[in-house]
Amino acid sequence: MELTLDLTGRRVVVIGDPRVARRSLARYVAAGAVVFSASPARGAVPSGVRSVEFPSSVIGWRHLVSAVDLVVAVAVPDDASRVMAEVCQELRTWCTREEPSATASVGHVTLVGGGPGNEGLLTAAGKDALRRADVIFYDRLGPHEHLAEWAPGAELINVGKTPGHHAVPQHEIERRVVESALAGNTVARLKGGDPFVFGRGGEEVIACRKAGVPVTVISGVTSAISVPAAAGIPVTHREISRILTIVSGHAPLSEDELAHLVGLDSTIVVLMGVTTLPHLAAGLVRHGMRADMPVAVIERGFSETQRTTTGTVSDIVEVANAAGARSPAVLVIGEVVRLSQDDGVASDVLQHTVTLATQG
Repeated sequence: MELTLDLTGRRVVVIGDPRVARRSLARYVAAGAVVFSASPARGAVPSGVRSVEFPSSVIGWRHLVSAVDLVVAVAVPDDASRVMAEVCQELRTWCTREEPSATASVGHVTLVGGGPGNEGLLTAAGKDALRRADVIFYDRLGPHEHLAEWAPGAELINVGKTPGHHAVPQHEIERRVVESALAGNTVARLKGGDPFVFGRGGEEVIACRKAGVPVTVISGVTSAISVPAAAGIPVTHREISRILTIVSGHAPLSEDELAHLVGLDSTIVVLMGVTTLPHLAAGLVRHGMRADMPVAVIERGFSETQRTTTGTVSDIVEVANAAGARSPAVLVIGEVVRLSQDDGVASDVLQHTVTLATQG
């Protein structure tokens, strides 16, 4: 059972070493509670927390418990834990137990794939990693509007990029993430989509490994598949397309790359490709792609303003310009685009999208 309580102004005592209880302390401070820390070991407490004496007798526990509204136990020794529980039951005071935070001299980094932006597509494992984090570095395209609710008390750092403008360069993001982990923090790096699909996650993993920082990756739902699906386009379909090629549109493709794409006769999904669309479309036609090959430009996938613009490889640049298509957008090139006109496929996907929007 999960209960939501308004703790504003309520007195909460967190029992346990402040080092292992730091996330619990931070969460209750962020919730607006009056927070106390009682620890058998001396240690610095976070800002906004008051230290109180750790009880050494049943009478001491009664004095402490009777003065608060909630008791939170984090890694409390067994003998003290037993007395604490008995006193809380006797005085009918709420008591809960929470998991301790890691206390290694070097912290840990988790790369979290946030999916295409809709909160309903953030995995349970990803959300759990955010909840446990001391520090979260997040991108513009990942689901971040409710980070303060998911990880109350965590330090939230925006390192997002916009097209053509990197307020925080990639090397600086890597430096900050590593520096935070070396300071002993549990760090979450929240990225849009999947960290290893044009998300530069590999670079961040390498930076952590070079610095001796433990790092794990939690995969995310990639926009290369989910955004076309939200527009009613399956990227593969029996007897239509059995090959899927995902391309970065960040920089123009070479002539050899364009020729190989045409030769594969596959569904082509392009991420970050609005700016390079003129070069791509002309190059595909130049290397033999049929001029009437369907193309879809899907903007702002899974948002309330999601929009799909369709055309052919020969006219999509003109059509997209007339529609004012802008990033973020996913491009789909191939016969599967025609399936978005199929009422059965489109209606099923539309219902799924509406459900996710409601959840988000």
